[in-house]
Amino acid sequence: MVATSSPAAKPAGFSIGRTLTEVPSTAYSNWVLGLLAVVYAINFVDRQIISVLALDIKRDLGLTDADLGFLYGTAFGVFYALFGIPMGRLADSWNRVRLITIGLAVWSAMTALSGLARNGAQLTAARIGVGVGEATASPCAYSLISDYFPRNKRASALAVYSSGMYLGAGLSLFIGAVIVKAWDAAYPGGLNGIVGWQASFMAVGIPGLLLALVVATLREPVRGLSEGLPTRPVAHPFREFFAELMTIIFPLSLIAAARQGARVLWRNLLGLVIITLLAYALIVLTGDVAQWVAVGIGFYAIYSWAVALKKRDAPAFQLIWGTPAFLAVLVGYGLIAFVNYAVLFWSLPYAESVLGADKSTAGLIIGGGGAAGGFIGLNIGGRVADRLRRSNPGGRILVIIFAALAPVIPLVIMFSTDNLTVFYALILPMTVLHSTGLSAAAATTQDLVLPRMRGLATACYFLSITMIGLALGPYMVGRVSIWTGDLGTAILSLLLVMPVSTLALVLLYRWLPKAEASVAERAHAAGEPL
Repeated sequence: MVATSSPAAKPAGFSIGRTLTEVPSTAYSNWVLGLLAVVYAINFVDRQIISVLALDIKRDLGLTDADLGFLYGTAFGVFYALFGIPMGRLADSWNRVRLITIGLAVWSAMTALSGLARNGAQLTAARIGVGVGEATASPCAYSLISDYFPRNKRASALAVYSSGMYLGAGLSLFIGAVIVKAWDAAYPGGLNGIVGWQASFMAVGIPGLLLALVVATLREPVRGLSEGLPTRPVAHPFREFFAELMTIIFPLSLIAAARQGARVLWRNLLGLVIITLLAYALIVLTGDVAQWVAVGIGFYAIYSWAVALKKRDAPAFQLIWGTPAFLAVLVGYGLIAFVNYAVLFWSLPYAESVLGADKSTAGLIIGGGGAAGGFIGLNIGGRVADRLRRSNPGGRILVIIFAALAPVIPLVIMFSTDNLTVFYALILPMTVLHSTGLSAAAATTQDLVLPRMRGLATACYFLSITMIGLALGPYMVGRVSIWTGDLGTAILSLLLVMPVSTLALVLLYRWLPKAEASVAERAHAAGEPL
């Protein structure tokens, strides 16, 4: 775990339900960090389990590769991203421990309910529910971690939290493969209509409900505690939450825009028309109605929210959407996630369908190698990023650039070889390399805003890696696979975005020092009372 250098206070001093008003001890801070990492692991078990079940679901529900990419990425990702906006605002204004507890219970229940799906539409509805519940996790966790750990240890702490992503993804592949194999062997025709892939959803969903009871005992720290900038509680947190919600849900978004004046309404309508036309064009091109309707809903909601935010919270808009450095993080790391999410989802189906791997063996090796590689890469990347930042304000960005470029050669070899042993051998190093930049990108977003905006900044960060990465990456592989008839070529085609990602990160390296140094000044100029 990551130790703080703050004066210690014994954990016993924190009674259940009490808000932390003093600097927490190293032991308690690390306990909170460890538990949040477990929550994130459960988050990714529930999210990633569909990868190991993909071919079984495809067979039983009569789906295509593009449908699988939609279920894993778009159906989940769009609603995860959209509800991350109001959940981010609620994380900035309400009790974060309560919010993440409720969210954990919701997404765990929806994962278990996925096991009752009998067709693609029912599974889509359950995946949407998982996405809405999981939208609470990282805005709350990033904000809590930023209050439990000082700025100079933040990337390292976020690396520990983010390691839950790879541990959860790896565990899901292994656990899912084992459950499917054991269930189908014991009940070849299913038990009461439940087959192996459905039992897997139920088995991984239920433990999250129990974990929620433990998370509920955590202490809520005063915002800004780690930086000596305590922030007053918001008087009406749910009023702000519903105000945010109205800006993203059509047609309520038009009512919200009209309340802000004719100019805002016309901007909203113009964005709606343009996005609708683009979505229609993509539907005609691909024939995938659900994919592009969902993506269109997502991008319209983001646009509508951003237009509304500019008038309702000018300082937050200025530090997020009005800051080129922040936008460069979103684009640069969003395109890295575009590749990473696709590889994360399609590796096991590729090993099964192209290289002839056994599901349980592939789940163990890919899942284990991915979990170990992600944990190693995140923690090395986080520590190196913090060390580089001590002598160079833009030092963390060098780690993100490395994470964009270093995995290219292993990926090319992995998805062009016909040797299963070579494929397996490259899982660990490839995952180590591409996971090094995540915590550095996350920490950068937190440093570019004020403490009261951290949950919102996290939501915006996850908008980029979800809408660019999760909603498009896995789907595009499935669609290109249908067009070309070659899953390996489809995966490697994703690398075409790397030059754009690298350019955005190079610009970020140049812009970051000035942007970070002027946060308070620019917020004050936009109306923030400091």
